[in-house]
Amino acid sequence: MQSSLEIKNCELYRQNEQLLSLNVQVKGGEILTIMGPSGSGKSSLLNWLTGTLPSGFSANGEVWLNGKNINNLPTHLRHIGVLYQDALLFSHLSVSGNIAFAMPKGNKKKRLEKIDHALEQVGLKGMANRHPDNLSGGQQARVALLRMLLSEPKAILLDEPFSKLDTQLRVDTRELVFSQIREHKLPAIMVTHDHSDAEAANGKQITLNLAK
Repeated sequence: MQSSLEIKNCELYRQNEQLLSLNVQVKGGEILTIMGPSGSGKSSLLNWLTGTLPSGFSANGEVWLNGKNINNLPTHLRHIGVLYQDALLFSHLSVSGNIAFAMPKGNKKKRLEKIDHALEQVGLKGMANRHPDNLSGGQQARVALLRMLLSEPKAILLDEPFSKLDTQLRVDTRELVFSQIREHKLPAIMVTHDHSDAEAANGKQITLNLAK
């Protein structure tokens, strides 16, 4: 069965004010871009999808992942990976430790081999034992991407993950992230303010408006 993330009859509210109404399906390898001004509900939608909607917000509707309703599952069992604006790496762990933290349990040697191979694929060969604070912003972004991918998610959410990178680094990192999404055939939803992100995603686009 082809992987897909489907949002059915979603209505998102802040207090009693409706922010958005949404029905959409994202297939494996597709990237749905959601744009709109601050306060229109973009990040809150991602929170709802991961089961982390903050107090003051409520939502109706269903989240289906690969044909399974995951509405009532706790966050850690939804298998949805998230990339944020900040890499959010653990300072007390090495690059390898950061990636291993999110990986499914298994043979330690095989896990380390998988990490080394993944680092080499994204141009970080030999950096497994580096301290994350000694990496550049672009290198940190790539480590965050690998940590998320090697956690073996079934869908990916992108919450403006390129917004703090300078122009060329943004282009390169975005190309890497999108290529990985397509290679792994994962459904992805990206929240962004940048039209160039939407153009590069080359998929469906939804623009939200502020509630009246």
